Amino acid sequence: MEDRRMQIDWSSIISWTNVFNLIDILIVWLFIYQLLKILKNTKAFNILNGVFIFLLIKIISTLFQLKTVDWIMNNIIQWSVVGAIVIFQPEIRRGLDHLGQQFFASKREAGARNPNEKMVRDLVEACEYMGKRRIGALISLQRSQPLNEYVATGIRLNSAISSQLLINIFIPNTPLHDGAVIIQDLEIASAASYLPLSENSEIPKELGTRHRAAVGLSEVTDAITIVVSEETGGVSITERGEITRDLSQDELYTILADNFINTTDEEANDNFLTNWFNQLTGGGKSDDQ
Repeated sequence: MEDRRMQIDWSSIISWTNVFNLIDILIVWLFIYQLLKILKNTKAFNILNGVFIFLLIKIISTLFQLKTVDWIMNNIIQWSVVGAIVIFQPEIRRGLDHLGQQFFASKREAGARNPNEKMVRDLVEACEYMGKRRIGALISLQRSQPLNEYVATGIRLNSAISSQLLINIFIPNTPLHDGAVIIQDLEIASAASYLPLSENSEIPKELGTRHRAAVGLSEVTDAITIVVSEETGGVSITERGEITRDLSQDELYTILADNFINTTDEEANDNFLTNWFNQLTGGGKSDDQ
């Protein structure tokens, strides 16, 4: 008898009612999350903070039976719905527009060109420009292992990748040209960052500090680093402790494409639901980054 009483009735716990309740909670959570995400960094967000203060005063007045304050709060809350519609009209319109764009445009964007392709083309274009003019450059691309430790040693940028910006960073005698650019999550995370120097004695003597730093980073992480030589204009790549020198434009593109570009449209279509859900829930890159 005691064993039977101790048994858990899973049929009462796992039921359609509980499943629908869970879905209900998730929908409300997503709605609140998206609302806060839309209002973040807007004037409406400051107003929302004021609303929370009013609610806190209402709770305190109820607990301590402050009748006059409670009466005032009740009247404010009663008319707050109409006031919220008037105050938050631009944000409500923008939020509905944002939601519609996410839903209907996500399918079209899923089959669009991989954003990594633009990054690779910008990198190749910048390296070609700097190589011809013998502008030294050091660009590290993060893969599975984070490079936050090295990003912290430089100047935070968190900028969109473009060939023009990369070229400007490495122009000689500018504040950011000395050091490495680190790319994370399709952004230029930092410039003027310091990388660990390799102590490998097999590195050719004619290679300078940039090449040793590139090899050094590849020895401790799985990052890929591009080096443009200031002396020769040659373009090199380091990966897993090895350096490949004097790459042509096509060779550089091929190596980067093999590592960062997914060119199959079928895979993009297969990942449609995953991509849309990530957009809806804010998955992938965080806002704080």
